[in-house]
Amino acid sequence: MTERKRPELLVPAGSPEVLQVAVDYGADAVYIGGEAFSLRAKAKNFDRDEMARGIAYAHAAGVKLYVTANILAHESDLSEAEGYFEELRMLGPDALIIADPGMFALARRICPQIPVHVSTQANNTNSGSFRFWYDQGAKRVVCARELTLREIAQIRKAIPADREIECFVHGAMCISYSGRCLLSAYFTGREANRGACTHPCRWKYFLSEETRPGEYLPVEENERGTFIFNSRDLCMIEHIPELMDAGIDSFKIEGRMKTALYVAMVARTYRKGIDFALASDECYREHLGWLREESRKCTYRPYSTGFYFGNPGSDGQIYEESTYITGQTYLGRIEELDENGFARIIQKNKFHAGDEIEIMKPDGRDCRVKVLEMRNASGEKVESCPHAAEEIRLRLSEQPKPGELLRISGK
Repeated sequence: MTERKRPELLVPAGSPEVLQVAVDYGADAVYIGGEAFSLRAKAKNFDRDEMARGIAYAHAAGVKLYVTANILAHESDLSEAEGYFEELRMLGPDALIIADPGMFALARRICPQIPVHVSTQANNTNSGSFRFWYDQGAKRVVCARELTLREIAQIRKAIPADREIECFVHGAMCISYSGRCLLSAYFTGREANRGACTHPCRWKYFLSEETRPGEYLPVEENERGTFIFNSRDLCMIEHIPELMDAGIDSFKIEGRMKTALYVAMVARTYRKGIDFALASDECYREHLGWLREESRKCTYRPYSTGFYFGNPGSDGQIYEESTYITGQTYLGRIEELDENGFARIIQKNKFHAGDEIEIMKPDGRDCRVKVLEMRNASGEKVESCPHAAEEIRLRLSEQPKPGELLRISGK
């Protein structure tokens, strides 16, 4: 086996807290959205000061930070985008992720020192398109999600060696071609391509016959249900060596609207998977069972390998219920430890004194501990906190570290 190149692990963050989690749990780079021009308008996203702090936090850990500006812009967007790119020029992220040629040209003119990565929304499916973007000054192109590994390997051989290829390896898939969907705009007036998708592909649909108004007939699709537009989630944790051998430079995780627990679990799993595969094929195979198990502890829909091994058909990308499978429940992140050994968290889900929970450590270990004592923000001893977003202090049977996440099974 020839020595494999280490790919970048690129992890999403929809808020400052999740950005810190992504950095702490193994990301080489993190991508975020600002308050404008991002395709995840419903994510919390980052204002200017949060973005500046996020860049500083990432860089202090040797991690890169990319900013998405990948809407398909209308004419009215362009003048505002000029001011936005001026702000980004001052902030200095490591790259901008852009799909629209007009936005691309603005970014290259206003902040030429910041590399540009071409988004999957640009639907790049052949080496000619890749070379076109590289000729315009792009450093990296994100593959359309419809490409196979064989096609990606062919593109890699046909483009300059110093130009980068990025591919999605995990997360939600879109029924439309590389995410360019019109359903949301049609049904609700909210445009997916401008960041306001209402996810109509996840809705349940019925048939209606014109002579029987008001009578709704189920769409029959045998045991797979009636969610006719609904995609499975992508998961390539079992195929990391093949992804490396295809020449992919950056492994991208989807999920800028996902929780801190999701981001931590997926980032940690792929971090370990990449490290195992770099060590040797034998090391990777030895740990494959653990990788599979870990990939199913986050919230997910049934998994697929997407288009990587050919057109997936009805047994691959689509036709599954929209219900998530939940493996673990997020309890909170350790904010600090006080002099008395209590850990402070902002509670995300309810649990009780006496419960057995897990400290999820960035190195891959999970430490089972018992909640010995709980106190509320006023210092009063409590058996549980009934509401999310409450500050509580915990004394655990083993001391956690700041930044580590707490989780519990079966909630």
